Amino acid sequence: MKPERVRILLVEDDEVDVIGIRRAFDKNGIDCELHVACDGVEALDLMRHADSDLRWPYIVLLDLNMPRMSGQEFLAAVREDDELSHVIIFVLSTSDSPRDIELAYSRNVAGYVVKSSLDDDMGEFVRLLEPYWRMVEFPRS
Repeated sequence: MKPERVRILLVEDDEVDVIGIRRAFDKNGIDCELHVACDGVEALDLMRHADSDLRWPYIVLLDLNMPRMSGQEFLAAVREDDELSHVIIFVLSTSDSPRDIELAYSRNVAGYVVKSSLDDDMGEFVRLLEPYWRMVEFPRS
């Protein structure tokens, strides 16, 4: 059985964006368990270690432009890992590069959102995640 609270792993190095996403969940009354990793290395560590606070199921919101391990490198690592390949990932990036978009979709992202298309209203995007969480069946892993 799926937990009632939406579980999110936000992989984002920009603290202003992290604050904006937290506020959007709060402002829209979405009961969310939000975990934050500042880059792909930290995110993989959270996802791979059973002793972390992050529990399955969860949705990943992924920025692409990060230090140490970019979002595209993170996507490749997740899709190549038999234990993680099922994870649902949405890209949330400043990049509208056709190459980035095509590469992300070739790595089976659930969606690709360009931050500027949200017109400073992150609420529209986070409101999409709650019904998604409630309606979609997740793999049991």
